[in-house]
Amino acid sequence: MYERFYNLRERPFSLSPDPDYLYLSRVHREALGYLRYGIEGHAGFVVITGEIGCGKTTLLQTMLRNLDRQTSVSRLVNTMLDARELLEAVMIDFGLDPGQGRSKPLLLRDLAQFLVDQRTAGRLALLVIDEAQNLSLSALEEVRMLSNLETEKSKLIQILLVGQPNLREVLARPELEQLRQRVTVSYHLQPLDIDETAAYVNHRLQRAAIGAPLEFSRAVTDVIHQYSCGIPRKINIIADAMLLFGYGEERHVIDITLTKEVIDELTSMGVLAAATPPRVGASSEATAPAAEPVSPGAATPAPAAAASLEGAALATPSMSAAPVQAGAAAAAALPAATMTAPLAPMLHDGELHAREIRLAERERQIAEKERVLKESYRLLRDVRTAPVTQPPWPPARPAADGKAAAAAAVSRASYEGATSSSHKISHESLRGPEGFWTRLRRGLFGAAKPVVEDWRF
Repeated sequence: MYERFYNLRERPFSLSPDPDYLYLSRVHREALGYLRYGIEGHAGFVVITGEIGCGKTTLLQTMLRNLDRQTSVSRLVNTMLDARELLEAVMIDFGLDPGQGRSKPLLLRDLAQFLVDQRTAGRLALLVIDEAQNLSLSALEEVRMLSNLETEKSKLIQILLVGQPNLREVLARPELEQLRQRVTVSYHLQPLDIDETAAYVNHRLQRAAIGAPLEFSRAVTDVIHQYSCGIPRKINIIADAMLLFGYGEERHVIDITLTKEVIDELTSMGVLAAATPPRVGASSEATAPAAEPVSPGAATPAPAAAASLEGAALATPSMSAAPVQAGAAAAAALPAATMTAPLAPMLHDGELHAREIRLAERERQIAEKERVLKESYRLLRDVRTAPVTQPPWPPARPAADGKAAAAAAVSRASYEGATSSSHKISHESLRGPEGFWTRLRRGLFGAAKPVVEDWRF
């Protein structure tokens, strides 16, 4: 829609997880490093968590793209499965046929034989489970049992769990103690800070630009960070709406005024929160060290590693104490704002209607300009392609009316009659009297008049 207006190859803030637009911030670079370490080092279970929209799937797509051809990957994105359905889904994604009505031991035997064949061929089998927080306890226990497929020296299958922060709470449950002890690499993706938000926005604009890239000013990116809290998905939503509004109003430069209009519009539609308080302790969260990987050579991780994981899960409620207090303060001030609350929907509806009218008028004007340009181009093309003809010379006289034409005909006839009569008279006068030879010829041949008169005789 607005790509041609801003000289873009495609929409730079699309919500699809495109690895070409991955911005390697500090946390994303560290997470990608831990992923490579866990896979290349055969470290057992690898757990990656992050808030909704933090870029987990994009990071995962980047990692899978960079794998060599010696890796067989089974990736599950629909995790609303029970234990048996999970086993069948893993086999299907590895290219195996689970069949109909087969028992679970037969399925495990076929899967184990496939993993042994992969290891014999020098290939690595990788199981990636996205949205792992939706797995039931029985399904997670089935995943742990799959990790028991191993040789004397290494695991036959590498398992990667990716999910939202509540995946840590699930893993911290006492029923999953055995699974938690097998997690050797764990990392939590933090949101972008204010500097990384500015770099992230302009990085995506630069990747999508055809010529000189469009650039958002620091004041604009600061407002984006304030309302997105550094979540890449929210940043994309705000930035995409800004480009759309700028295109509708024909603004080639995105300024702070347009940014605030877009924020108000998204807030009124419920896409963004009405008021986003500053993140308390954001700097400490951004600099908090991630869980250190445990050496793959160890039989089991140290108890301190598991305790740190449990502590991280248990510390989550305490970290939200400050926002709760801020919410209580806002609730105390609520009665003062309730007087204008009924008018807010009416004002927002009126603003939306007026904006829609302006956009429709702008689209109509643009369509009219395009029509005029097309018509001018068509006329110019017809003039260029038309054959060139020279006018006749001398130019024809203009046609006269009926009376003038009749008078001209009468004068021409009288002139011709006078001329012929004068010629006749002159011939008769030149002929003279009839001579002797003429009379003799007429008497001998009986010719009343010679064919050719010889008036000289």
